[in-house]
Order: sequence, then C-alpha cells, then structure tokens
Amino acid sequence: MRALRRIYYLLAFLIFFGLTCCLLASPRLERYFYPLYFRAEISAAAQEQQLDPYLIAAVIRTESNFRENAVSPKGARGLMQLLPSTAEWIAEKNGESDFHPDKLFEPGYNIAAGSRYLAELLKQFNDNEVMALAAYNGGRGRVQHWLEEGTWDGSEANLEQVPFGETRAFVRRTLKNYRNYRRLYGNEWEIPSPAPAYKRSPGGESRLATAYQEEIPCMKLL
Repeated sequence: MRALRRIYYLLAFLIFFGLTCCLLASPRLERYFYPLYFRAEISAAAQEQQLDPYLIAAVIRTESNFRENAVSPKGARGLMQLLPSTAEWIAEKNGESDFHPDKLFEPGYNIAAGSRYLAELLKQFNDNEVMALAAYNGGRGRVQHWLEEGTWDGSEANLEQVPFGETRAFVRRTLKNYRNYRRLYGNEWEIPSPAPAYKRSPGGESRLATAYQEEIPCMKLL
C-alpha cells in the first residue's frame, strides 16, 4: 500500500512539474512579464523616427518599466527617463517654444521626445544600437571619447570595456528586452520601412559617425 501511495505521489509530482514547465515556457505567460503598453504612442514615434517599435519598448521597460510618473535620483523623468535639460534641447531642435519639464510625465510627449533622441544617437553612431544605447545612458560625449581613445571598441562582446557599470547593465538589459520583445511578439507590430539596420561593429571595429559633433546640455564629457 505504501509503495502504491509513493508511486501515486511521484506521478502527481511529475504531472504537476510537467504542467508547470509547460506553463512557464508559454509565450502567453512570458508576455505577462513583457507587456506592450502605450502601443499607439510608441507606434506613432516609431513611424515618425523610422525606428523599430520594439527597441523603443525595450528602452521604456529598462528605464521605467512603463511607469509614466517615474523619477530617477538624477532627475530623469517619465517613461524613457529623460533629463529636463536633454528634453529641452530636443524640444528646441524640434522648434518647440513652450517646453516645460512636467511635459515629460505625459506618455505621448515623453515617448516622442525619447524616440527622437534615440534616433539622433543612432544617426551619430552609424545605426549601431549598442553604441547608441550606451550613449543614451552614459552620454554621447563620453561614448565618443571611449571610442576615440580606444577604451571601448563599441561592440556588445566587449561591453566590459565600458567604464560605467550602470551603462554596461543598461545596454545588456535593453538588448535582452529588445530580443525578447521581437521573439514574443514577432510580426504583430509593423516595423516602419525603411528602418535602420541596427548594425553591429564587425570584428569589434568602431564605426563612430564623425558628422555629429554637437553636444547636449548636461551630457558633455567632463
């Protein structure tokens, strides 16, 4: 009798374990951890800037986890965690005359401004998303300095060369988020065409675009 009871418990455990594994491997459950909120706002910004919407969503998940009222200890605000000084610079470039920091708590405005900044960085760093993401977190002046001085070769494989631990973690997490979004949602979200190639540096070569020398307030190399 005891042997039968043990077999029963073992079978019950194996069934429960198998069902749990199947559930955890389900894309539907994974999507719970990788939501896509603010789809309309992200779609509009992606279309305007010719960006992959999944990359925008990945930055948002890393920066604020879709909390529109998030504020960092350094004062970055909103979904894409923009500093007011950076957002003001973006607004001036866009011809806005009524910028106010509180606008960064508006999802549509924050996503539009953050996507515009991300597009600027991709343009500066020759559509290399690894360098652009590093600049989004660590500052474009610093990243340019690291590349020119040979501190970092600009590749994902050598992210350990990046001096800032926060920047290394940000790039890794955002790239992971980006890949998971693409894997989980596939072609559900139309990617604007033509979209940037998001090229990585072959052989670890730096492909820094030298045309963009303009600095952003509070982002200059100290």
